[in-house]
Amino acid sequence: MQDGIDDLTQAFSLDTTTAGTIIVLSGIAALIVVVSSVPWRFVRGVLTIVHEAGHALAALLVGRRLQGIRLHSDTSGVTVSRGRPDGPGMVLTALAGYPAPALLGLLFSWLVWGEHLSAVLVITAVLLLGVLVMVRNAYGVFTVLLVAGVLAAVAWTAPPGVQAVFVYLVTWFLVLGSVRPLGELQTKRRRGQARDSDIDQLARLTALPAGIWLLVMGVLIVGCAVVGGMLLIDPAIGGPL
Repeated sequence: MQDGIDDLTQAFSLDTTTAGTIIVLSGIAALIVVVSSVPWRFVRGVLTIVHEAGHALAALLVGRRLQGIRLHSDTSGVTVSRGRPDGPGMVLTALAGYPAPALLGLLFSWLVWGEHLSAVLVITAVLLLGVLVMVRNAYGVFTVLLVAGVLAAVAWTAPPGVQAVFVYLVTWFLVLGSVRPLGELQTKRRRGQARDSDIDQLARLTALPAGIWLLVMGVLIVGCAVVGGMLLIDPAIGGPL
């Protein structure tokens, strides 16, 4: 995969080794944000947008009627849909939220690895537009427009090299950041909070306890993170996976 490397080398007059180093450093920067306290609180809302988009897309795919999305200042969110209150469709809808950032990060990693960096920007724009149409509260609209503004500024004004760095940062953040919310959820549940979480809803919808659903989501998310990370790091180490 040379497209990202080429964008970096052409824009900044860097050799391939240095460009590969930037790819690695962008991953380290994303990791620092994920494990930090203050920066994480500022950017976690991005994962919430993707989380709720996952619920919304799943609801539409199984034939439920999507009513709206609400994003809150504490980085929580809720997606409301109407339809049968139980059954496979409702299970899929409840299941789709937490894995959504990991799956999107894996898709972006594959696109970057396959020399399609611009496709990441296009898909991100479509996702934000879809969420914006369905948001039903002022804070949610503000959050989506803020993220869309950053995306537009990069896509329309930044040189190709800066766009490449941005794409790597976004993709690394989705890949690495998708793991932390599940840990935060379990911490809240141990404290007696979040008793109406996605995994608790899944437990009520099925015969499986919440702990099993937590494990299922954890395996899926960590698996996506490992594969996505391998795809992202491949250009830096120079060689096929």
